[in-house]
Amino acid sequence: MTRLTDLPLGTTLPGRTALTAQWVLGHAGGQHCLIPGGEVVFEAGRILHVGPRFPGEVARRIDLGRALISPGLIDLDALSDLDTTVLAIDHQPGWAKGRVWPRSYVDRGPYEMYAPEELAFQKRFAFAQLLLNGITTAAPIASLFYREWGETAAEFTAAADAAGEMGLRVYLSPAYRSGGMVLEGPGQMEPVFDEPRGMEGLEAAIAFITAQEGRHGGLVRGMLAPDRVETCTLPLLRRTMDAAADLGCKVRLHMAQGEMEVQTVRRLHGTTAPDWLARAGLLSDRLIAPHATNATETDLAHYAAHGVSVVHCPLVSARFGSALRSFGRLKAAGINLCMGTDTVPADMLMNLMAGLLAARLADPGAPHQSSADFWDAATLGGARALNRDDLGRLAPGACADMAVFRLDDAVMTPAIDPITTLVAGGTGRVTQATFVDGRLSMCEGRVAGIDLAAAQSRAQAQFDGLVAKYPERSWQHPPVSDLFPPSYPIREEAIP
Repeated sequence: MTRLTDLPLGTTLPGRTALTAQWVLGHAGGQHCLIPGGEVVFEAGRILHVGPRFPGEVARRIDLGRALISPGLIDLDALSDLDTTVLAIDHQPGWAKGRVWPRSYVDRGPYEMYAPEELAFQKRFAFAQLLLNGITTAAPIASLFYREWGETAAEFTAAADAAGEMGLRVYLSPAYRSGGMVLEGPGQMEPVFDEPRGMEGLEAAIAFITAQEGRHGGLVRGMLAPDRVETCTLPLLRRTMDAAADLGCKVRLHMAQGEMEVQTVRRLHGTTAPDWLARAGLLSDRLIAPHATNATETDLAHYAAHGVSVVHCPLVSARFGSALRSFGRLKAAGINLCMGTDTVPADMLMNLMAGLLAARLADPGAPHQSSADFWDAATLGGARALNRDDLGRLAPGACADMAVFRLDDAVMTPAIDPITTLVAGGTGRVTQATFVDGRLSMCEGRVAGIDLAAAQSRAQAQFDGLVAKYPERSWQHPPVSDLFPPSYPIREEAIP
């Protein structure tokens, strides 16, 4: 019997591999099903068998014991930088804490606060976090607050190479925008637009997708990613949707996600963002839209009518007092729901638990708010949003993208139904292994292509360097100690 730790990281093995476990989450009859004592057999990146013990020959058989073999999780708003939203958890209002550029910073000229090698490193480090948490497909998202304007093709070329080396399936291209919010006075945020710059960013994203589509054995795919709806003009969004149709790719656009956006879009266009785009004929099933926490009934009706997928990111929303209202109502209305992490930790299990709790608080009587509904969103919903019926499920012919979750941890006892157990009490720390396209990308805390101990130290130092620059782009430029004071006073002398 081969041990899991005997397999080399990041390598496609010859011959058939069989994984057995206490539970396998297979897929039959259009839905997931639990197989006790099940087995998954794969070869050359594709699943050959899901069910009881495989009767044919295999090159190796690995018994994972008390564990669940699940389809790999799909994260369509996957954190890909060193998250700065954590600075805002206890430090508000955001406009006073560097979350909006003040006029003084804009007039001096915004600049890149990370060097190119730092931008490349943070993608690699973030991808490792995703794999550690059982995420096999990701659409990266990063903040533009600390950027000169948009993201660059060079950093995303490095990101595509990192994904190929580490073994992560990605949908990506550089984010672009034609505008941004500028702080003109305390709480006074005004949109400022530069249409040509937005179009240049879009053209760079199109060129990136054209060059990168299908690289690394198909792990790299394109997705156009205009930044946020309030930073985009109608011409930019029209050109984006036309380009996506030409490229055959999806578009992710953040909207209906916050009060600043709602107020800005209403002032600019006289309505909400989803209604504005519906009137312009730009809503379709090509569109993937995080977060919908501020969506109106009219907005949700537009989403349902046009096949827009909603990416639910419950952890980051709940941190700032917001919730989807509600997961069950959106699902009942026929809206495709998928999941995103969007913040640290990049822990999808934690997001599933937060989503379940928030849904039941927001709308206790709504249907479709079980642990299985959320697991569906993190697997089948994401696959549906990407038009990939070979992802998010374990069935013959599907991609061999799998996550193995331990069920033998003391914190997981007593265990009941494995899905309920993982959603109600699990965290990504129980992820034992992650396979992508049949390759072992993560095993027992080790990730292909990265030394995590060294990377953690580098990531913290890089983040600390960024925080040190916050006064430069904060209102009236207070010191870091005033922007982000500690939770409790710092005391260095002995307590009498």
